[in-house]
Amino acid sequence: MTTIKDVAKHARVSITSASYALNGNGTISEETRKRILDSADKLNYHPNAFARNLKNRKTGIIGVFIVSFGGLFYEEILEGIHDTILKTDYELIVCPKSQTIQKVFTHRQVDGAIVFDDRIKSELILKIASRRFPVVVLDRYLESEYVLPLLLDNQAGTREAFCHLYDQGARKIFYISGVWGSFDNTERMNAFLAEADKNNLSVTCFNGNFTEISGYTIANEIIASKNLPDAVFCANDQMAIGFLRAMSENGLRAPQDIALVGFDDIQIAKYLQPALSTVGASRFSWGASAATQLIDFLENGTPFHPCRMRTQLIERESSSLQLAGLSPQ
Repeated sequence: MTTIKDVAKHARVSITSASYALNGNGTISEETRKRILDSADKLNYHPNAFARNLKNRKTGIIGVFIVSFGGLFYEEILEGIHDTILKTDYELIVCPKSQTIQKVFTHRQVDGAIVFDDRIKSELILKIASRRFPVVVLDRYLESEYVLPLLLDNQAGTREAFCHLYDQGARKIFYISGVWGSFDNTERMNAFLAEADKNNLSVTCFNGNFTEISGYTIANEIIASKNLPDAVFCANDQMAIGFLRAMSENGLRAPQDIALVGFDDIQIAKYLQPALSTVGASRFSWGASAATQLIDFLENGTPFHPCRMRTQLIERESSSLQLAGLSPQ
């Protein structure tokens, strides 16, 4: 393999001069620089990128650590990140495997990281984050100069969903929880219960796990009990889809029998029968904003500005009495 020593010998210069020419720095004449570059070309010399990166402590790579590639929820976030990266000189690697995550993350084989994976512990993120290794987190709130929590506005979206149901006359409302203790579920549940408390309502909560089958199972339990609510809010769309399926199998309709709202606005939500009311945000913009702030920090030292991604209620047939041709109670 051709080395820089071979290039220097071919161009009849010192190794230091060859290094200056190949790295675009140093004080050598243009004639000498050209001779060195011509020699490198003739000898088919390519600098050892790994060694150069070790010296410069830069890789030119952004790492995305994400729990799954599956589903449009993650795909749209990744597309936003990818679209932003394409406009820069950075490369992108995406790590879904826990073994790869630990190796790449702890050895800092990337210049910065975007994390949407609870397998990476918060303690590790806070320990390793630095000016040379900034981190954006999309799934938790962390306080650090070098960590940016870029999160959905769970509270605003959930409050809007509650008011939508309440204003239509719903007074007996159930909440279907996602994974207990998860960041998003905790924020959504607290906001929903707080809004209910303001209106002197007691909300019954059921513990799901963000999967369609958990929503389906809970719905069947509720239906079998004959204790039907006026409305149900599910902490994500997957559980709401399971809930709708159970209703259909039992001859119940939304919103006539039970009004239903989910959260996330996954693509299939608008194609269901009835179309699912939900709280949504632009996941493409979420990913793009994460990549933009991370690169701006790396390139310009621009301080992170924690913010919430705007959410909004998307009113469809499953919760709208008006769309169903009914009047509020």
